[in-house]
Amino acid sequence: MNDGWRVYRYGAQGLSGPFPDQLANEEPLEVRQRWQGTESPLGVLMRTPGADWELLRGWLHAEGLTVPGEVPALHVHPENHNLWWLDAPVPDDYAARLTSGACGICGSGSLERLMLRAEALPPGPPLDPAWLASLPESLRSGQAGFSASGGLHGAALFRTSGEPLCLYEDIGRHNAADKVVGWALNHPHLDRAQTVLVISSRLGYEIAQKAVLAGIGAVVGVGAATTLAAQTAQVFGLVLCGFAREGRLTVYAGAERLTRETE
Repeated sequence: MNDGWRVYRYGAQGLSGPFPDQLANEEPLEVRQRWQGTESPLGVLMRTPGADWELLRGWLHAEGLTVPGEVPALHVHPENHNLWWLDAPVPDDYAARLTSGACGICGSGSLERLMLRAEALPPGPPLDPAWLASLPESLRSGQAGFSASGGLHGAALFRTSGEPLCLYEDIGRHNAADKVVGWALNHPHLDRAQTVLVISSRLGYEIAQKAVLAGIGAVVGVGAATTLAAQTAQVFGLVLCGFAREGRLTVYAGAERLTRETE
């Protein structure tokens, strides 16, 4: 856990803070293959540091890169605990069959790499925290698939003026967010800086990254944010709010854009 973050909270007494808060630690774990004098990337897993060897062994097994009973030749970088090597051959078609829907497996890279691809978001309009806190309920009311099955995440896009734009569901929260981003990118005249992405999940790095790269100005989720998501939001000017439920809200970044009742 990381208790060095400060948040604002919205509730019955309005917007108040800042308060110290504990965030789950999230860092990218990169694994590369070293074999016969060459080195190539295998994947990046967004994870909480700890038990990395066990994590990689399980991941390699799930991807079919090891066989039952085989102890993989895994080695950590001597100075970077986020970089590991697999000293073994892998199937030639591995890249083509890499698991695409798995939670936490993505090739997104680190915050530093994101900074090479994205720019800071432009200033957006003031946001009403009470409205932000109500958005997950609006999302939930439109989730027909979840109502029927109880097994789907949802993501939706709203204008900051309040207008709902689109809503999608998927078994994976990242996939649901990607569907929203795809819809937004298909509407080139949409001012995405004046939109809010709402998602029925916690707020990890991948969700913040998707919003930043799409130019979406704010993200609201029903769960907590991780350290890397909060850091990403702070660096790029993304409003990031979690625990949005029953008229309450925790603001991890962008509190300066939220209105206060006394204003």
